[in-house]
Amino acid sequence: MAQLSTKIKEYAKANGVADVNFLEDVLLQDDGSGAYIKEWNLDIAKPTDEQVTSYEDAANTTEANFQNEEADRQAKRASGKQKLLDLGLTEEEVKALIGV
Repeated sequence: MAQLSTKIKEYAKANGVADVNFLEDVLLQDDGSGAYIKEWNLDIAKPTDEQVTSYEDAANTTEANFQNEEADRQAKRASGKQKLLDLGLTEEEVKALIGV
């Protein structure tokens, strides 16, 4: 199940809003029974619960793509670190260069 914030981003994108700032544009809150929209400051209509739910599939795809990109980034970082070690750099030198 996708996060409410991702579903809201997908709803906004489908309605012509490229980016949503969750500190100013849309404030979410969870009082223990699930997240909900506390405040809506976008120039498009606030979505109903049904409208938000209709973006579940798109939001799941977005979140899966993000996870895949993050895994790819981590794999490349590990590969790069190993290549530097194979060239003869010490762990300390590699950490100073790339922070890992």
